[in-house]
Amino acid sequence: MSSTGQERRTVDPEIARSWLLVNGNRPETFDAARASRADQIILDIEDAVDPAKKDDARAAVIAWLRDGNRAWVRINDRSTTFWGDDVALLAGVPGLDGVLLAKTEAPEHVTETFDRLGGSVPVLPLIESAVGIEAAVAVACARGAFRLAFGSGDYRRDTGTSAADLAMAYPRSRLVVASRVGGLPGPIDGPTVGSSHPVLREQSQTTVELGMTGKLCLDVGQLPVINEVISPTPSDVAWARDFLADFEARGRVIRDGSDLPRLGRAQKIEKLATAFGVNPL
Repeated sequence: MSSTGQERRTVDPEIARSWLLVNGNRPETFDAARASRADQIILDIEDAVDPAKKDDARAAVIAWLRDGNRAWVRINDRSTTFWGDDVALLAGVPGLDGVLLAKTEAPEHVTETFDRLGGSVPVLPLIESAVGIEAAVAVACARGAFRLAFGSGDYRRDTGTSAADLAMAYPRSRLVVASRVGGLPGPIDGPTVGSSHPVLREQSQTTVELGMTGKLCLDVGQLPVINEVISPTPSDVAWARDFLADFEARGRVIRDGSDLPRLGRAQKIEKLATAFGVNPL
């Protein structure tokens, strides 16, 4: 059994910033992913794996989880024949933190997956199409939905949309609004393809500006940038702590209508700062 599987730094998946996708057919890379700076890791047995190798990848992922390790697993979408085997064989596997459900387009995709996994494994619906974007509110309200995630590449291919920030603002904002309506944490943005850190930083900043609170990534080299950009800034932390200190000093009195949303924001920033080790200037 792995002696370090339970020792990796963990970040609450509700606030996790970086979600590292790892090819499920390359078990030799799993330990390195676990030891990386990713807030959460996702072993991918869907898009990363050739159909002829799905069974082998699934078996490798299950064996690694049973060996004392923990991870999320990206499973195949509800419309495929692979989905049934995925949920049947992953159900009850120790170390399964949750599943990323590919190509989610309806709330029943979430609830059926959740139920087949035993009713306790959280589901991250991955929205990758125009149909999925339009169904986002219903999906966010579905039983078992944990956070929404954006499959930006497939969405662009489905709609013919460019990768420009303006072109992609609508689907991202739609997921942010749907998450708020469904009472879910902020959604997880799609990955940045390529090795340019300036581009990654710029795109991660767009993620934050649009209200998304996490980002999928494809390479461990991207993790430091994503974690830095999606964390609260030192000036944000200073403001939050000053506000909370003043709030306590005045006996936790709400003075006007703007105090409540500011209190909520300050408490959220303080929670993130504590989790990520961000200190004020």
